[in-house]
Amino acid sequence: MDASHAHRHPVFCTVVPPHLLDKIAQSEDTRRADAAQRTLEQDSLLRTRRRVTTVRGIAPALGTPVSDEPRRTIYDTQHRTRLPGKKVRGEGDAASKDATVNRAYAGLGATYELFLKGFGRHSIDDSGLALDASVHYGVDYNNAFWDGQQMVFGDGDGDLFLDFTVSVDVIGHELTHGVTQYTANLEYHGQSGALNESMSDVFGSLIKQYSLDQTAEDADWLIGAGLLGPNVGGVALRSMKAPGTAYDDDELGKDPQPATMDDYVETARDNGGVHINSGIPNHAFYLVATELGGKAWERAGRIWYDTLTGGELASDADFKDFARLSVAAAVARYGDGGAEHQALQKAWSTVGLG
Repeated sequence: MDASHAHRHPVFCTVVPPHLLDKIAQSEDTRRADAAQRTLEQDSLLRTRRRVTTVRGIAPALGTPVSDEPRRTIYDTQHRTRLPGKKVRGEGDAASKDATVNRAYAGLGATYELFLKGFGRHSIDDSGLALDASVHYGVDYNNAFWDGQQMVFGDGDGDLFLDFTVSVDVIGHELTHGVTQYTANLEYHGQSGALNESMSDVFGSLIKQYSLDQTAEDADWLIGAGLLGPNVGGVALRSMKAPGTAYDDDELGKDPQPATMDDYVETARDNGGVHINSGIPNHAFYLVATELGGKAWERAGRIWYDTLTGGELASDADFKDFARLSVAAAVARYGDGGAEHQALQKAWSTVGLG
């Protein structure tokens, strides 16, 4: 790990994109509109207050062992917005009577395990960083986020969105923003921002697949399945298999994600469409993983991890940069002309980045 203190970009990352909340805030249903507006206002306040906490971690001194066990602490904000809140469960403590606390605890553990067992990474910073999370954040708060130091989960409004701890891939998604923060530190706008979001979707999906022991063929490739309320026309927040099909609802609108560069969205909103255009590299990963088959974290995930952490990916990298470096990573690990190399070339060509 690079131990230098490089300039880091302040990033406030939420799993529900602002364009979706903007749509709900225009609802004729006052309760839905008010909940979305409160979430947007809280997110805006958090962005404004966001201090630079993304200084690259310093590697532990040589000879200092890093534990293979996570260090998890769950806090309850009790529907307030002051972090972290009251400690309700620590590492090794008995299960809580609160299912939300237990899901958060399990999700942190699943994320830690995938990165350790799959990639040899010790926590978010690869130096055993403690994993903290706060639950029951705010009132009807329709989001979850990584603030550069910890995870925070809202309960949802119980109508359009349910408890944000119900999807382990959402937990993995947000924690992966921390991994990106400590490695390539991809700038959160334009294509580099969409890559930042895509890294979180990729590893969030892998964490779910790993915890369920699924193959690429068995996986649903959905981000946030189970998060939408029962009356919402949709199955998840995003689909890596078929970007643009995750939801189509009167209140949420239609999923705007493109699957290829032919439909790339030029927009000034959402930091240049970071949650929208991430569908393109997301789909490329899905194509690679299903082409290779088996457990997606073993080969496709390994290539993505090597690309993210290899030191060559610039903070302002675009899609073509990542495609090129991922092919190089595949060749470095698996050789030229093998199945992995061919799967990468085919996938990037399919999404218009050949």
